[in-house]
Amino acid sequence: MDQLSTGEARRIALAAQGFAEKRPTGKIDRRHLRRVVDRLGVIQLDSVNVLVRSHYLPFFSRLGAYPVEALQELAWNSHHLFEYWGHEASLLPVEQHALLRWKMQEHRTPRMTQWVTNLERAHPGYLAAVLAEVHEHGPLSAGELSDPGTKAGPWWGWAKGKRTLEYLFMTGQVTATRRPNFERVYDIPERLLPPDVLATPAPSEHDARKALLELGARALGVATASDLMDYFRLAVVASRAPLAELLEEGVLVPVQVEGWFKPAYRHRDAKLPRRVDATALLSPFDNLVWFRERDERLFDFHYRIEIYTPAPKRIYGYYVLPFLHGDTIVGRVDVKADRKAKTLIVPGAFAEPGVDVASVAHSLAGELRAMAGWLGLERVTMGRKGDLST
Repeated sequence: MDQLSTGEARRIALAAQGFAEKRPTGKIDRRHLRRVVDRLGVIQLDSVNVLVRSHYLPFFSRLGAYPVEALQELAWNSHHLFEYWGHEASLLPVEQHALLRWKMQEHRTPRMTQWVTNLERAHPGYLAAVLAEVHEHGPLSAGELSDPGTKAGPWWGWAKGKRTLEYLFMTGQVTATRRPNFERVYDIPERLLPPDVLATPAPSEHDARKALLELGARALGVATASDLMDYFRLAVVASRAPLAELLEEGVLVPVQVEGWFKPAYRHRDAKLPRRVDATALLSPFDNLVWFRERDERLFDFHYRIEIYTPAPKRIYGYYVLPFLHGDTIVGRVDVKADRKAKTLIVPGAFAEPGVDVASVAHSLAGELRAMAGWLGLERVTMGRKGDLST
């Protein structure tokens, strides 16, 4: 069995995620963005907008400054991507639609069916009426339904219209796009997805899981079974047999990684570069770091997002980005965009133990200036928290 040092595993992972390549020096267009999507396989969405919505950041981390409008066009208008529950709420290449239809069918579970039964008992014909309204008038938001219902409480206390649309979305009967304000709107698949995508036969659940595991393995480079199953949020027991087939076929190669106590697998096409010279601020939901257990194995980096932590109990800040420099994570940076003042605010910046603080601070300053310019901000202001706040 091949053996890898922790550093080699890191470089394989970084190369698989696109960090071993230099950022483009010319104009970045939709083709560059599509290549990032194809490499990663899935882009997580999140509504927090204190800096910029998270799905914009993985492209900046890998490509540098790019026109945000190009991603908006690719994501919502080009019919090259679609939204579904891939990792969490995600953007995915339309070619993966057939691979996720079993998930759509799976959402017609007894629990969900019971909810629909209760809905029909309380509001006979409502679900069919909502679906017909989307067919006739879509795309529609929940609030634009002729009978949206009343919200039952904050956050997830959805009204009957929103809950019905989400059920139809999860089961694949409608699909979704976004308006410029990030509001989700719903339409029938025939208007948002290419005909050849809808005509593609769905593989069996087993074969779909196998294909998704392979996509995850290719994007991760080297991974444990838990890493692979987390990538597309696949259930462990049902994924064991397709994982075994990938090993038997040689798509995955068993490896032993220094310091890892679980079996690891390297994708047969994964490259091991001699060195990685990346410099990037990472979204909390970037594919490289979204699985916190893996962060600790790869980077010795204990990372928890503190958005939902009460302010007095936060250790690092509200919206903290890991800072990748070279082939490891060397710091974490709390950031906020003040668009009215055209300022990128950095309340705190913290070095990881053992790094060259002066060198890291210099590289971080350059990356923060680049991020500010990309976001149309004119200046960066540093707070006093942390040893990188100089």
